[in-house]
Amino acid sequence: MKHISAFLLLLLIVSCQVTETIKINPDGSGTIEVYSLRDENSLGQLGRPRLGSEKFRDTTFVFQDYIVKYQETFVKFNKSDQALFQDHANVKMHIKVDPVQVENFNIVSLDFKKLEDVPNVYESLSLANSLKENYPIVNQFYKIKYSFDGTVFKRNLVITDQEKFDQDKKILEERRKMYAKYKLMQSYTLKYQFPRKIKSVSNQKAIISSDKKTMTLEFQLFDCLENTELTNLEVILE
Repeated sequence: MKHISAFLLLLLIVSCQVTETIKINPDGSGTIEVYSLRDENSLGQLGRPRLGSEKFRDTTFVFQDYIVKYQETFVKFNKSDQALFQDHANVKMHIKVDPVQVENFNIVSLDFKKLEDVPNVYESLSLANSLKENYPIVNQFYKIKYSFDGTVFKRNLVITDQEKFDQDKKILEERRKMYAKYKLMQSYTLKYQFPRKIKSVSNQKAIISSDKKTMTLEFQLFDCLENTELTNLEVILE
């Protein structure tokens, strides 16, 4: 399992609802947050243990905390891996498992000064675990690139390792067939808030708020893997 990319692991969580939220300020700074919530009803359909069998956990940390705490492990990684860890230094993570309140989620977030400098926050938790457990870093088969020039916002998922992507996609196709008979919560939502009114969105399924400054777009997780260009987006402001 640990040899599968972080994005694929995200998709393999068949009971998961994921929301990617970006808020951009007038000066181009802002925040990005990825919220992943496990749906207990979906797990029940699959006959898997529910939250009641797990221990309470509520942990919040910044990636830099791990770099400091596990410094002896950090220095054992090569320079490129260390640089990757440093790219995520300011990423905040919140992991909560509460059997009593039936909550199981993780939140990964980052305050940025420039959207183009945002690292791949989808791999932050995986990288933190690699640092903590001294596991080798798994190279991702993709990159998500964001850009904003004040008027045009772009989100692009680019495949960087086609062979690895094809291998992982085959696994996902098998999983999709396996779970096809179940009604599972597998939503993937993009929610973006801009400093000015939206003029147009490249995906016609996007829902624009009444003040025209926020757009919301929802997909099925498996669909995003089968068609990697599905979540690519261009938003033009007035």
